Amino acid sequence: MDFKKSAKEIIEKVGGAGNVASLIHCSTRLRFSLNDFDKADLDGLKKIDGVLGAVIAGGQCQVIIGNDVVEMYDATQEFLGDGKGTGKAKKQSIGQIVLDFIIGVFQPLVPAIAGGGILKSVLMLIVMFGWMSDKSSTYQILNLIGGAPLYLLPLLVAITAAQKLNVNPLVAVSTVGVLILPDMATMLEKGTSLFGMHVLNVTYSSQVFPAILSILLYAVMERFFTKYSPKPIRIFFVPMMSMLITAPLTLLFLGPLGYVIGQYFVAAILFLNVHLGWVATALLAAALPFMVATGMHKPMIPYVVATFSTVGKETLYLPASLAHNISESGTCFAIALRTNDTRMRATAISAGISALFGITEPALYGVTLQHKRALSSVIIGSLVGGTYVGITGLAGFTIVGPGLASLPMFVDKSNPMNIVNAMIGFGISFAVSFVASLLLWKNEKVSDKKVDTTKVNIAKEDLDAPVAGQVMSLSHVPDDVFSQGLLGKGIAVTPTEGKLVAPTSGTIQMVYETKHALGMTTDAGAELLFHIGLDTVQLKGKYFDAQVKVGDHVEKGDLLETFDLDKIKEAGYNPVTMMVVTNQDHYAVDVDETETTEPHAVMNISKLEAN
Repeated sequence: MDFKKSAKEIIEKVGGAGNVASLIHCSTRLRFSLNDFDKADLDGLKKIDGVLGAVIAGGQCQVIIGNDVVEMYDATQEFLGDGKGTGKAKKQSIGQIVLDFIIGVFQPLVPAIAGGGILKSVLMLIVMFGWMSDKSSTYQILNLIGGAPLYLLPLLVAITAAQKLNVNPLVAVSTVGVLILPDMATMLEKGTSLFGMHVLNVTYSSQVFPAILSILLYAVMERFFTKYSPKPIRIFFVPMMSMLITAPLTLLFLGPLGYVIGQYFVAAILFLNVHLGWVATALLAAALPFMVATGMHKPMIPYVVATFSTVGKETLYLPASLAHNISESGTCFAIALRTNDTRMRATAISAGISALFGITEPALYGVTLQHKRALSSVIIGSLVGGTYVGITGLAGFTIVGPGLASLPMFVDKSNPMNIVNAMIGFGISFAVSFVASLLLWKNEKVSDKKVDTTKVNIAKEDLDAPVAGQVMSLSHVPDDVFSQGLLGKGIAVTPTEGKLVAPTSGTIQMVYETKHALGMTTDAGAELLFHIGLDTVQLKGKYFDAQVKVGDHVEKGDLLETFDLDKIKEAGYNPVTMMVVTNQDHYAVDVDETETTEPHAVMNISKLEAN
């Protein structure tokens, strides 16, 4: 694979380097924060060599790469420089901001916690086999090494939160470090006061929420004092004042508040787990294919981390993940045996091996989500396997993707059957999904003759301009997404009045929440996108009034939307309106690029049919 070539194409399909606000990666995905998500061409991204899929979720454009994510990330960084574009990020909703912050803080913690946890699990396994005494100094030192990431969790959170908030990470760590200083812990235990107020005795090691609240305040303080501090003394004055205010307020208020939040957060999840029992584990396992596909499994990380810091184990998400991960593997290996497509066989084998070791995205995007029968097999295996591990009360003791190599994460010194139940759940999930896939899979019929795609005169339509005004070629639009035809072929119009009408009969499929864009499917099946203005998404619906809703059937000439043309211009936005055919792979699109204001058929589309 040519990573540089693919990386260059990825940057183009996310709207160019100038549209990239930031770029990070997890174990399988490139995660772009974009200035304008409308410029992301998801369909185009999916066609790039090395890309398994692309979604917009959690306030990010996520490009799924799989096992080659590090190499693709490095190649992408070469084109982006520091990984950031030059544009100003578009304002996100509160929900998107919170989710992006949570993922940014907790996602980087996983490798350290997983590494230490697996080390502790392996040590317990060695002790159980009698290969080492838990009284030996070697064991005790190695055990402390494994426990260090969890004990120092407040400091790790301080680093990731500071990086996410773009403040000084060293000063942030120093501020939060006050909470776990040995002398401070001793003073809290004996009882102490600050400015005449009693300081609650809280054990802050292994806690996450006190550190998060502390860094949120610290970020405000750092920005405030940086703004108003004289430059000659800024180097010491800003950190001094920020620490002087943040640390005491954390000890008096934010620390105890964060501790209570963590306790109630874990208690609420445990309450649901206890009252729903194994049903919760089984249903979560069955839902994980969809959660992982959209990135919505990431918000579970704070719960898992908080649970570990409170009770030292987790009995819902990790057991469910074991059932799901191994079911993905079983399905892939079965398809590798059944398929007569050599390319699918190679993909399934590679994805099956990855899933066996806890990395499921290659299986999800390469196999499962592309075939309903494969998805059904995974759900069946996950449900049955999740039911078993839920009934047996399987508990995980390390935050890592459950798989073959990480099975020691289920070692419980006080309950030797825990690891046995994990192995049985592993076997059940694999076997059930494997057998289900063998039974459900059907090979698609492939003709020996070369498919000849030609234009035929079925579903032929002539489309008028959707707005009155000067018709022009898309290539004249000052936006690469449209001018380069990334969304499809079509026309642009400089409107003379604020009315958008249907160019032909069809059904409304999408009305964007900010009303600047609509989508419809013509009666013959062509998918049309209407986009009013450039960057008008930032108006948040102001000056737009949709006259239709999703599901409405319209006839040629029916009014779809009105917009205040003069107000849009006064706000500084270009009102040029585009109409493009987004499923052009199935249609031949002939565009009349004659620039005129006279009403006429501006596009002719004909369905493509394989002979």
